Amino acid sequence: MNRLICAACGAAYALEAPRWKCDCGGLLDVQFNAEIHPDALGCRKPTMWRYREALPVGGDEHIVSLDEGFTPLLETQVAGRSIWLKQEQLFPTGSYKDRGAALLISKAKESGISRVVEDSSGNAGCAVAAYAARAGMACDIYVPAAASPEKLAQIRMYGAVLHKIPGTRENTARAAMQAAETCFYASHVWNPFFFQGTKTFAYEVWEQLGFNAPDALLMPVGNGTLVLGAHIGFQDLLRQGHISRLPRIVAVQSENCAPIYRMWRDNLAGIPPVKPGSTVAEGIAIAEPARAKQIVDAIRNSNGEVRTVTDNETRAACLDMSRQGLYIEPTSATAIAAFNRDPVAKEETVVVPLTGHGLKSTEKFLEWLGA
Repeated sequence: MNRLICAACGAAYALEAPRWKCDCGGLLDVQFNAEIHPDALGCRKPTMWRYREALPVGGDEHIVSLDEGFTPLLETQVAGRSIWLKQEQLFPTGSYKDRGAALLISKAKESGISRVVEDSSGNAGCAVAAYAARAGMACDIYVPAAASPEKLAQIRMYGAVLHKIPGTRENTARAAMQAAETCFYASHVWNPFFFQGTKTFAYEVWEQLGFNAPDALLMPVGNGTLVLGAHIGFQDLLRQGHISRLPRIVAVQSENCAPIYRMWRDNLAGIPPVKPGSTVAEGIAIAEPARAKQIVDAIRNSNGEVRTVTDNETRAACLDMSRQGLYIEPTSATAIAAFNRDPVAKEETVVVPLTGHGLKSTEKFLEWLGA
């Protein structure tokens, strides 16, 4: 059955309902009968919309697209081991968040929405602003005042109204949720349709590996939009018999802000009190991820684990990737840093997403280089 389900109370809503949370205040998830037809893929355009039957948007006329998806999967050497790098930094706005934004804004268009609001440390705000512009929708983006200036400029260039909020990332989220009382909340955390876009990461990896699942996914985690999306996507493939097992999810956080790591390590039912410290990996500096329990459950369900890395390790990994011709933002490099410290088992096929482009961190890199 295709519907929205509340993770807290189990209430159900129509899939077409333009809502982002349950009446009880709980998080919503999408229940959708996704269909994937391998035989049909060869003659389709190389975008994420090649998996059309798996994406919960009604008519094709509602699709808002910049031909996003099917990013290259590159084999390279890290720490003396061969791994696969999924180059998500090559999306139109420079991060994998375009997957979720394309689906979510398409769904908003289908619902007749004319204005959206989103909060972000940068990349999700860029993505939502871009696709809202593509759809002709008005857009307000709330960001932490300390967010990267490169990302803030990008958001403004798309024509979105930028709101810089003092204080923590959580302060920004609260400001956006207040604005969402009178506007559609195109949240990459609360709105479940965002994950229906990020799940296409899993489909592409499966197809690019010759219709096989990798043994492990090593990826940064903050609000969990890629971890949860990948888990949903591989569950779809498992349910339809296209793969025989789920890949193990190895999630990575910065030591300076690691609530998911602490929940996983200490087997906690809720988010522990975390005072977020300064970290170069700003994209995952989330002290209170709304879907924290779902993230940890997905990791455990895949027999995975959570690791942490230091800022020095992240810097070193970022520089190492650049020396290999891969210009990525520091958040992307946390997964590489984790692999450098402790590679996963030698027999495994490991996929690492390069989640954001280095051009989003120019000011930070100039500081590192002493320029």
